[in-house]
Formats: sequence, structure tokens, C-alpha cells
Amino acid sequence: MKIRGIVAAVILSAAGASQAWAGGVESLKAFISEVRSARTEFVQTVADQAGKKIQESRGSFQFARPGKFRWVYQKPFEQVIVGDGAKVWVYDKDLNQVTVKVLGDALGSSPAALLAGSNNVDEAYTFSAMPREGGVDWVEAIPKDPESSFERMRVGFRKSVLETMQLHDRLGQVTTIRFTKVERNPKLAADVFKFTPPADADVVGDR
Repeated sequence: MKIRGIVAAVILSAAGASQAWAGGVESLKAFISEVRSARTEFVQTVADQAGKKIQESRGSFQFARPGKFRWVYQKPFEQVIVGDGAKVWVYDKDLNQVTVKVLGDALGSSPAALLAGSNNVDEAYTFSAMPREGGVDWVEAIPKDPESSFERMRVGFRKSVLETMQLHDRLGQVTTIRFTKVERNPKLAADVFKFTPPADADVVGDR
């Protein structure tokens, strides 16, 4: 199955903070402890090693801790990624294919694990605060898993509201996800995190 969304690709495959720059770490910790569910829209861009934009996509993201989320790419292609608490389902509409994996194996140290996983994020990442830029408090997360598909991730908060994620992969590409219309702790219907493969879809993985 060809995985065209960086989030799907990553899913399937604070000790060092200075006092002056602690805002990003504090915002992340508060986000993890206080936000049990969220709903947001996003714009995602991918830049190559030279900084040239090579892809842009849009969609929506919802989650309920721990381990339930729905990440939907709407443009320019349609792809749905659902974590139901036990498994992760990735559906590519154009290819009419579904990949399914056990949740723990699929999340690992992925961005979904950081945003929608359990509170034990220190087990998967090493955190350090970064300088504030343009009113955004940044924290850097480095995966402890040496086989992670990305080298580091930066998460930005504006006034404690999640605004941006930047993923630096091992090929030198940078994926930037900008979140808008962030709703904290909304009531989400249970069926948001359920996925039933289309009857005619090709399903592969740990079904």
C-alpha cells in the first residue's frame, strides 16, 4: 500500500529545558495532562532538503485519550487514519486499500502517540525547550526509538494553544502541520473512532 500522508507513514513504520525557555515544555505538559479530547483542522506542507515546498494537504484531526483518534486528509487526496483504542486503520480511498496494525506497535513514538497517547510521553521522547519565536513557545521532542522514521519533532504553542508541529525525517525533509480552530475537550461521538473497511477494499495487516 502506498502511504501518501506523512502521519500515516510515521504511524506505520524536559530534563534539558532552561528556565528562560521553559514555556514550550510547560505548554506541552499542560496539553497532555489537561486536554483529554480535541478537534481541529490542519494544513500540512512538506519541504525538501533545500526548503522547497513539494506538497500541501488539508484535513481534520480529532482525538480522545488514550489512543483514540481520527486523522482525515481531504485535499488533494482522501485518506483516513483511525485509532480505535486497539488498532490503527489507514484507508486510502484512491487505492481502495486499508492497512491495519495493532495500536501499540503502530503508534510507537509517532506524532499521534504524543498528541493522543497516554501521559507516559517521557518513555518515548527526550524533551528540550527551544527559544520563543514570533510569540510561539517551542519544545523539541527526540524519539528514543532508534528506528523511528523521523529524527526530531518540534511542537509549538501560542498562549498554551497547540499551533504547529514540525517533523524532520531522516531524508532531510521537513513536514509542517499548522492547526486551526482548535477545540479543547469537546464531546466526541463514540463512532468517530470506529472504522469499518469498505466491502470491496483490499485489507492488509493485523486484522
